[in-house]
Amino acid sequence: MPTAKEVWSTDMTADIKTRHVILSGCSGGGKSTLLAELSARGFETVPEPGLRIVAQEMDGAGGALPWVNMEAFARRALQLARADRQRVATAKDWVFFDRGLVDAALALEQACGLSVTTTLDPAERYYDVVFLTPPWPEIYRQTEERRHSYAQALEEYTRLRSGYQTLGYDIVILPKIDVVARADFIVARLGGP
Repeated sequence: MPTAKEVWSTDMTADIKTRHVILSGCSGGGKSTLLAELSARGFETVPEPGLRIVAQEMDGAGGALPWVNMEAFARRALQLARADRQRVATAKDWVFFDRGLVDAALALEQACGLSVTTTLDPAERYYDVVFLTPPWPEIYRQTEERRHSYAQALEEYTRLRSGYQTLGYDIVILPKIDVVARADFIVARLGGP
């Protein structure tokens, strides 16, 4: 007998945008922790392109670090996010992305003025509901990889929220609750068991 999750996932259409869900929002708002919880529940997850780029660049020449060259960083994030989508294109269940193409395109727009509507193809849409982590100063921490201030994180959050709204996504602000309850909230919002 199939599990509730298996029954839930077979009800979805084959259209990729109905299965690829973005977690975005304020830096340091708990996205990576939430992604780990969703992965532990058996969902396919894709880690943030930016964090992977920063790790690679810190081990190498460092030319595409966001605090060195935001345009180069955003262009790399776009490439990596597109590769991530290809890698999980045949997934039959929900796939959760810690950021993705839209975040990278909005960063590129901020860095060099290239419009997000020019950068993204309409076929590159994700699921219509985007979950945003709100600013949460009690858990925000600067790290070696996250060097921007909390004030800069707030500016980024405002830009992301506005960008997703402009692109016609339905924004759901995640409550400031523990990670298990947050994951439950997302699964319930998506119609899960």
